[in-house]
Amino acid sequence: MTDAPPRGLAERLRDTRARLENDIDLWVATAGSADGSPGGVHLVPLSFLWDGSAFLLSTPRASVTGRNLLADGRVRLSLGPTRDVVLVDGVAEPVDLADLDPRTGGAFAAKTGFDPRELASTYQYFLVRPRRVQAWREANELRGRDLMRDGHWLG
Repeated sequence: MTDAPPRGLAERLRDTRARLENDIDLWVATAGSADGSPGGVHLVPLSFLWDGSAFLLSTPRASVTGRNLLADGRVRLSLGPTRDVVLVDGVAEPVDLADLDPRTGGAFAAKTGFDPRELASTYQYFLVRPRRVQAWREANELRGRDLMRDGHWLG
């Protein structure tokens, strides 16, 4: 715990954007569709590329996460430790390898050290557009934790 005063909106936005630009991995939470198919609730760590407006992720198409995102694109992402967390609620859109700009694929590989384009198994890319972003460190930052609502940054 810390006695530090809560950060204001401008500082939280700056810290959050730095995390989005510099972190390599995040947690991805997905769920199956309303009827319970295909894979149920699932949580995995994945690498990502942030382009300033969306996250690019990749996972095996046949994995629980891949199947969940193809069935229902709603997704929650989490970055950082529990005492400096960024939560992102978004919508994932599949991006087929044939439709992926080679420069984007190269940027993903360079940042993450992982190039799904070179693997024998079928990987699916997903572009996650954030709808809501929250960030806080301690309980004193719960108020004001919303940084994005309905896909629009606050401030």
